[in-house]
Amino acid sequence: MSEMDLVERISFRGHGGIALAADVRGPAAGRPVLLLHGGGQTRRAWDATADVLAKRGFRCTTLDLRGHGESAWSPDGIYRLELFAEDVRHVISEIGGAPILIGASLGGLSSMLACGEEPRAPLSALVLVDIVPRLERSGGDHVVGFMRGTKDGFDSLEQAAEAIAAYLPHRPRPRSLDGLAKNLRRGEDDRYYWRWDPAFVRPRDDWDPEATNRRLSAALQTVDAPILLVRGTRSEVVSEESLRDFKALRPDAEIAEIADARHMVAGDDNDAFLTAIIAFVARRAEAGEARHG
Repeated sequence: MSEMDLVERISFRGHGGIALAADVRGPAAGRPVLLLHGGGQTRRAWDATADVLAKRGFRCTTLDLRGHGESAWSPDGIYRLELFAEDVRHVISEIGGAPILIGASLGGLSSMLACGEEPRAPLSALVLVDIVPRLERSGGDHVVGFMRGTKDGFDSLEQAAEAIAAYLPHRPRPRSLDGLAKNLRRGEDDRYYWRWDPAFVRPRDDWDPEATNRRLSAALQTVDAPILLVRGTRSEVVSEESLRDFKALRPDAEIAEIADARHMVAGDDNDAFLTAIIAFVARRAEAGEARHG
């Protein structure tokens, strides 16, 4: 097995010492890339992307955010956005240098705060996957509603597949349930549960959408690195109005729109998604080498 094919399981310490699970692949001397999944997902969502980037010489770290996958759950059941951002700062500090960040949804929001608010974590480029400061409330509520509605688990993998098919009716159903099984854990009651803490989707009385938008907008404006936004043209979360707001905040950002994709961009059209981010990441790597050459 070559260095490019090897996947190593590692662990980081986030804010408060919380244990965060991760995989790393690619040459040890490769340019670092940190990939952060969306809410309710795990680091496995990035496997295909990380494999491609590793084969192109990048050192890729895919991280399970707190309360997700194999990472520890918040001991107090609190999952404020700033906690995720603090975790990202800790991980970047352990990785060292200024990685390229690729963040989907929650991972993108965490990246904005981690690299746009003091103390600002270093980065060389930021890829935001279908996420901007001002979200469409209806789209966000749809995503959270699905998570809350399925937090009590399933009797079988087939039942879980039925729930996903109803939630994502535009996608063809996979022939195998193997991929789905990786995103579920078997409880002591023999039911299947998502690999995230149910407290993550607990309603919060102190959540202020407008204040959050202002905070994220301010952070995004201070991110000192090239930015790429990858957006699905049928996104439920990033509307045309949200996109205009984003362009006003960061007129220098590149935009890649994936035709007919929704919020789960990579899952809807992985080939187009990979084409968009690989071109951007390769240019950023070349620019970094030119600066240091």
